[in-house]
Amino acid sequence: MDTTSNGYIRIEVKNGAAICHFYAPKGGGKPMLFTEALDFLKSHGITQYDEQKFSEHLALKEDSILNLGPYGGYDFTETMIVKVSLDRMKATCRFFPPSFGGNEMNIQDIISELNRYNIIFGINQETIMSYVQDRKYNHDYIFAEGIPPKIGHDGRIQYFFNTNPSLRPKHYEDGSVDYRDLNTICHVEEGELLARLIPEDAGAPGKDICGRDIPTRSVKSCELKYGQNITLSGDGTELYSAVTGHVSLVDGQVFVSDVFEVPADVDNSIGNINYSGNVHVKGSVRSGFTIQATGDVIVEGVVEDALIEAEGQIIVKRGIHGKNKGVLKADGNIIIPFIENAKVFAGGYVETGSIIYSEVNAANDVMVIDRKGFIAGGVIRAGGKVESMIIGSEMGASTRIEVGIAPEKKERYNALNRLVVSDTQKIDRLTPIVDRYNRHISAGMELDAKHSEYLHQVLSDLTDAKEELQKYRAEFNSLHQELLNSKHAKVIVRRDIFPGVTVTVSDLSITIKVKRSYCQFEKKNGEIIATNL
Repeated sequence: MDTTSNGYIRIEVKNGAAICHFYAPKGGGKPMLFTEALDFLKSHGITQYDEQKFSEHLALKEDSILNLGPYGGYDFTETMIVKVSLDRMKATCRFFPPSFGGNEMNIQDIISELNRYNIIFGINQETIMSYVQDRKYNHDYIFAEGIPPKIGHDGRIQYFFNTNPSLRPKHYEDGSVDYRDLNTICHVEEGELLARLIPEDAGAPGKDICGRDIPTRSVKSCELKYGQNITLSGDGTELYSAVTGHVSLVDGQVFVSDVFEVPADVDNSIGNINYSGNVHVKGSVRSGFTIQATGDVIVEGVVEDALIEAEGQIIVKRGIHGKNKGVLKADGNIIIPFIENAKVFAGGYVETGSIIYSEVNAANDVMVIDRKGFIAGGVIRAGGKVESMIIGSEMGASTRIEVGIAPEKKERYNALNRLVVSDTQKIDRLTPIVDRYNRHISAGMELDAKHSEYLHQVLSDLTDAKEELQKYRAEFNSLHQELLNSKHAKVIVRRDIFPGVTVTVSDLSITIKVKRSYCQFEKKNGEIIATNL
């Protein structure tokens, strides 16, 4: 049995006077706070007494008695103080004794007091019974607790193959790069497990001690998406390869296919290629021909003024002579020894040995890192960084380097910021109106038709504003993250950058006036600065 008890006071009404009995804490209990004791006396109309003597008795480590002076009141019942947590999930109660002639609270009295605070759910009658059987004053009891919501989880897919194969070529100590030895194909055997669906868990709502439902967060479901040559398990949760070939993940869809191999050049003997999978060309892609693939495209030879489009990556092992007509477009990365008079678009990064009078665009980085790598002429755009040994030329080749977030995305970011502020202000304006009506309804007041219609409209507007705010914030946060990443956008010069080169970082531009070496350009404090490497 726990013999610990906190300190408390008890009043005896005798011969028109208030006699205070002080009970010191025992067994490591806590003393009664002076302010708490003053509040207790004041609540029962005891105000005329010597506070100094009262404080001295309260601090004693043994029981004592003090005559507080004349008292015109009567015996009073046990005092119950109820504290409800801000989230309405817990009710903590503390008791102070009745006067010597007063009545103690029974179980029904305690529950009625809880109900007076709108506490109707999660009441622990066993704890109340325990208190009634063994009363400890000035001690906290948790008499009611809500049920927190059970947080579920989004559905997800577990993949059993490499969904992001490394396409970076080998770099040797002497600075040379091997563009031929690339391993980008993820091989798979017939019957091999490819993916498993882990369904979402919706969770469960909770309830606070006032009986109000607490919704759980919404969860997202997902589904297995797959193409040909794949079998689905009987319960619909697992994918298996139906053939021996290669597997890839494109926009969340699993593909398994044999590699389409062209033994020589893509020319009149082959024609244009449109293939659902990977394409491997053992020769070159000649002028005017097209390759379109849902997977990767690998060309062992050169690409002339041709068009190659891939939903995966593009690897050209001997470069492209575009003649101002050649185009490479990849949703993933592009790796190529040189780019000459061509247009290149990559959803990932571009890695090459040189760029000559070309337009090169990459969502991530453009890296020209061969030991003799250079960019001469054209326009190079990257969401991340542009890195090269040499940029521009002594002949003043017109060269533009642009890094950072696209201007149209920044405009959208600013527009979303205004929309978020507007919806937030609207919610802040409507929420107090709804709360005011809720208080009227809780007090038993009925609304006439006019106010009921107005409340309905306010609730509808509030719901619409919250839904819009959630949608705008999601898009705003995505662009905000992209803006943060753009802070790291930079142009790195490993050797020389020549006059005439225009460098743009985000929304700022400078034109190089004098030759610089071993430096980098980045945006800091609202301007483009150049620092030495």
